[in-house]
Amino acid sequence: MENMSSPETEPPAGPDEVLPAVAPQLRALRRRAALTLEAAARTAGLSPAHLSRLETGQRQPSLPVLLSLARIYGTTVSELLGETVAERDAVVRAADMEPTVAGGWTYWQAGASARGMQALRVRVPHGSQGDIVRVHPGEEWLYVLAGRLRLRLGDTTHRLGPGDSAHFDSLTPHRIAAQDADGVELLFVHTLLQSPTATLCLGPLIGDMP
Repeated sequence: MENMSSPETEPPAGPDEVLPAVAPQLRALRRRAALTLEAAARTAGLSPAHLSRLETGQRQPSLPVLLSLARIYGTTVSELLGETVAERDAVVRAADMEPTVAGGWTYWQAGASARGMQALRVRVPHGSQGDIVRVHPGEEWLYVLAGRLRLRLGDTTHRLGPGDSAHFDSLTPHRIAAQDADGVELLFVHTLLQSPTATLCLGPLIGDMP
């Protein structure tokens, strides 16, 4: 029989593994969400006893459990971890948008970090091996600034030109590619639940897009 991992089998927190802020934050944020221990545990797929051990520091939560609890409590993983974020400016200046290249794509951070949404300006060259291939909770919105985009949502392929936009549930398998040799430039916004230390995930192209 295949050995499947489970949130209930997380190891006890050892002396070098304890994150002191986690246990009280879990309890405080559950109460802020007006959820009983039993209701929160049931929604997260945990036993009340296991969630109680997480809240008292007897167990160390895994990342999947933190993501699940963050969604249930209407917060972020960074808040669950007790991380504090420095005061952020509401305005991002063009001169401060440093380009980053990953998988052939070039993108510029167009919004503040550690927010509930991530905003990017993205340049996708034709034939790039950095096409996004993702399925994850949340929503995505994109707007074509220049060039033509080929967007695959599930089994359907859409072709978008300048001024066109798309807004979709990101649990739908999706891929993005430039239609023409000149590439495509986009504004891209997606929701996320992550620690500020996490980075944008650009996955490799899997298979061909018609």
